[in-house]
Amino acid sequence: MASKGKDPALYTLTAGSIAGAIEAAITYPTEFVKTQLQLQDGSKSAMTRKGVPAPRGPIDILITTVRTQGVGAIYTGLSAMIIGNTAKAGVRFFAFDQFKDLLKDSEGKTTGVRSVLAGLGAGMTEAVLVVTPSETIKTKLIHDGNSANPQYRGLVHGVKSIVKAEGLGGIYRGVVPVMARQGANSAVRFGVYSSLNDFLKSRMAPDSKMPATYTFGIGAVAGIVTVYTTMPLDVVKTKMQGLNARQLYSGVFDCFWKVFKNEGVLSFWNGATPRLARLSMSGGIVFSIYESVMTVLRQLDDSGPIRS
Repeated sequence: MASKGKDPALYTLTAGSIAGAIEAAITYPTEFVKTQLQLQDGSKSAMTRKGVPAPRGPIDILITTVRTQGVGAIYTGLSAMIIGNTAKAGVRFFAFDQFKDLLKDSEGKTTGVRSVLAGLGAGMTEAVLVVTPSETIKTKLIHDGNSANPQYRGLVHGVKSIVKAEGLGGIYRGVVPVMARQGANSAVRFGVYSSLNDFLKSRMAPDSKMPATYTFGIGAVAGIVTVYTTMPLDVVKTKMQGLNARQLYSGVFDCFWKVFKNEGVLSFWNGATPRLARLSMSGGIVFSIYESVMTVLRQLDDSGPIRS
């Protein structure tokens, strides 16, 4: 995200959307496994749709799912994820750039706390506009796939069924924890990324280009830090977006309390391993592709950035 002038909104939206779509397609199996782990009720007697004990770890889930439902099952909900991630990443980078521009200091820089605040604003924006509905649909599709008699026949049918049964509010289930998670996610990720990016650039020759391996590396580090600081919010978000959430939880705090009371404090980090795998890759993939697309767009614009 480094150019001498302010990039037009179309550039950040395009680069962010492309990066989000590619990242979702590559990392989705880890998202599927993470969601499965978080949807488990924590009881030792939990059973799968096939009547066998529910798998208890990431590898066990992958093997059991492929063996009982086929390879395609680990991509259940992928279409919702790609659509959501494409829009989410576009909105995220666009919103971050707008907030960053508003929060620049007297020297025109956005560092430290200002970068964190810009990231927080970007996360809250993407949560309301994109993430909540796409995450709710993805989670319900995966949860439905575990039932003895799945009722959704794909993305379109699933959305129609959810809206018919619960109204538009049905696809905005868990909006509060999603906003909290996305705000924290973006604040931590952009804050860490911007700090490391500025640190490395300060030690490079003026006007030199950041190597792709550096961009991938600091993006991965940002993803790792994000996982462990925001995991409880992610668990509660998933629980509240399950098929039977309305019957189980009266609200966010009720969900927090019941998970803590029934499953223990460590359950707030259920799915941390696959989420770590995804976000460490995701951070590197998204930031690398974003920077690469932005470079191409700037090069194609021979007369300088087109102001939008």
